[in-house]
Amino acid sequence: MIPRYSRPEMARIWELENKFEIWKEIEVLACEAQAELGVVPAEDVATIREKAGFDVERIHEIERETNHDVIAFLTNVAEHIDEGIPEGDPRPSRWVHHGMTSSDLGDTALCYQMTQAVDILMADVLRLGSICKRRALETRDMLCVGRTHGIHAEPMTMGMKFGRWVWAWRRALDRLERTREVVAVGAISGAVGSYSNIDPFVETYVCEKLGLIPEPLSSQVLPRDRHAQYLAVLATVAATAEEVATEIRALQRTDTLEVEEPFTSGQRGSSAMPHKRNPITAERVCGLARIVKANAQVGFDNVALWHERDISHSSAERVVLADSSIALDYLLTKLEWVLDGLVLYPENMRANLERTRGLIYSSRALLALVGAGVPREDAYAIVQRNAMSVWDDIQQARSGPSYRERLEGDPEFEICTEELDVIFDPRGFLSHAGVLFDRLEECEF
Repeated sequence: MIPRYSRPEMARIWELENKFEIWKEIEVLACEAQAELGVVPAEDVATIREKAGFDVERIHEIERETNHDVIAFLTNVAEHIDEGIPEGDPRPSRWVHHGMTSSDLGDTALCYQMTQAVDILMADVLRLGSICKRRALETRDMLCVGRTHGIHAEPMTMGMKFGRWVWAWRRALDRLERTREVVAVGAISGAVGSYSNIDPFVETYVCEKLGLIPEPLSSQVLPRDRHAQYLAVLATVAATAEEVATEIRALQRTDTLEVEEPFTSGQRGSSAMPHKRNPITAERVCGLARIVKANAQVGFDNVALWHERDISHSSAERVVLADSSIALDYLLTKLEWVLDGLVLYPENMRANLERTRGLIYSSRALLALVGAGVPREDAYAIVQRNAMSVWDDIQQARSGPSYRERLEGDPEFEICTEELDVIFDPRGFLSHAGVLFDRLEECEF
């Protein structure tokens, strides 16, 4: 079943219609290759190419009797090919699947489906990277506070957040490109991979026509570490999306409100509380990412099969490969919508920057004392002592001196006013940040 959140382009790849269409093409190509080898008469191949077809409902009907999907498919294809052939005449359909085994068909087609899916996912990531790059350059000078452990740390810019995501999408795109190469393989090598009843030329011919490469040495199935890598990389891309969405959710909290995902006209935030504007799309991204990450484990479990083949992997793959591909495509497009329309509140960013009354400048105060000749341990004690006093006022919601005022009033903090102006300038933390955006300009998106 295709999940209801699927996008049409990705959903079609995993529908039975597409799978059977690929199966049909593989079988026809194999017959063409056999004709070049002189095994199959050219006129029969022409008939097979012209008349090969299938009907999904008819395949289901046959499968209910045979309990074998490939045999049901081949039976139905033969019905189409042999339609109108006089009784007693040779059946052109007899050459379909000649010397092949079920996995030759199913595994090669499945890898082709994965290449189709990963092409869509790469396009998704390209769009996300482009959006983040544009927004990073737009906000390169938009001051905000950096947080570590959720606690205010030092000044930074919103462009640095977007920029970090740009590089994450670049790595995601690189992984997907390499994974496409890993899964773009096929095998038409017979029951245990020895080409016992088929010439290796057939495999080469079919794979070349499909844009695949032959598996160097298959058993009856293609090795499942390839599929495991596909699922693992999809999980890694989903984890990146989750990281971005989690940051947006955190920054949208009422107490922070530095960004907000789009809230469209007519949208409702809560059935009970009309004031609510919740980050529901970012939350949806996080939820679906959990599915994609969990499915990767199935891929790892599917690597170990008995001897040359069992089918313990097959039923699970029919779920996780489609679900992970569809879910990732969907969540990436949703995240694209969020990032493209993300509302920014620079005034709130600046207010949050000053919320700790100057504590975020403590590192520069420490370095100023060290530069003036004060031993580091002594300098740390002076700077921290005054910082803790400000923290106490903040925690108790008391008014009181700012951090700068406390330092100015401490006789052990012997730094001149002009230097204090430099210390408490948020731009002073960003004197070398330009190199980050120089690098970003070179990032290919």
